[in-house]
Amino acid sequence: MKITNIKVGTLEASLKKPFKTALRTVERVESVLVRVETDEGATGYGEAPPTAVITGDVARGIEGALRDHLAPPLLGRHVEDLEGNLALVDRTLVHNTSPKAALDMALHDLWAQRWHAPLWRLLGGAPRTLETDCTISLNPPEEMARDAAEAVAEGFHILKIKVGRDPKLDRERLHAVRRAAPKAALRVDANQGWTTKEAIRILRALEDDGLDIDLVEQPVPGYDLEGLKAVTDAVAVPVLADEAAVGPREVFRLLAMRGADMINIKLMKTGGIRGALAVCALAEAAGVEVMVGSMMETRLSVTAAVALAASRNVVTRVDLDTPFLCADDPVEGGALYDGPRISLWETPGLGITGVRSGRGQPS
Repeated sequence: MKITNIKVGTLEASLKKPFKTALRTVERVESVLVRVETDEGATGYGEAPPTAVITGDVARGIEGALRDHLAPPLLGRHVEDLEGNLALVDRTLVHNTSPKAALDMALHDLWAQRWHAPLWRLLGGAPRTLETDCTISLNPPEEMARDAAEAVAEGFHILKIKVGRDPKLDRERLHAVRRAAPKAALRVDANQGWTTKEAIRILRALEDDGLDIDLVEQPVPGYDLEGLKAVTDAVAVPVLADEAAVGPREVFRLLAMRGADMINIKLMKTGGIRGALAVCALAEAAGVEVMVGSMMETRLSVTAAVALAASRNVVTRVDLDTPFLCADDPVEGGALYDGPRISLWETPGLGITGVRSGRGQPS
């Protein structure tokens, strides 16, 4: 099976509510869509959302990287040579992890289709159901409390609370959410919004308040590894590295200095499944647990993240609720959602049978 064509288009989905963090506000999901076609009629799908404040990748840059640099060398290559194809993508262009991730998942999709098996099974997974958290956007405390109560009513047992703009108000936000959801597990995500001293002070206060926080995600700027380590050493709440844990090289350094208790993998940071598997191996060797998350993506690329999460025991948590947050779904097939429960698929590859592009068909 040979690669004959690679098309680049758009993919869009409306959100039920605006998604707000300390870094940005998102009104709708808008991604770059990739379709890799073969001489045997098979199609592999990939997706790359522009996340300028996190990866530095913007839509036109993603499209240009795919069309002008990453796609041409793959034409004519065999789908079965997965490692060779992925290595070629990685060395063709530095950085640009989002467009690389889109091609990576499309190539994995085709590879699994070639062997007539779902991707999660070929990666080593067994049939099971995953449970995702539900993100509560950064808003006034009373609004976040209402959103938390709604999520619990929808069946969610784990809530991810966005904070990071005002430490004093953040504490009020968390108390309001805890009152609205007394039995839910609470994960706190500051999105790099605190200084080291602010993080230590507020997390110790939350410990004294007895809020029983499951973890805190990236409390300080991603570049400040020493600050992240200082927080990790100073508080009892487990610290999850996100923006500090970009890919294998960054995670290797972070693990060597014991800078965090857990690692958050996102395919758009690691450049796809290949890099994510390397991070999983490093974390497992260090005895550190992994969460698999995503950017604001559709069910297409989230399905690739589900395949990864289902294939590795070191992955103990998932933050893959974006399809639930979407008001519409442009993707047919793939991972199945029932509130917080994510079920695996039995069709080959990613199981994607169709995609409704954002502005006409991919070109």
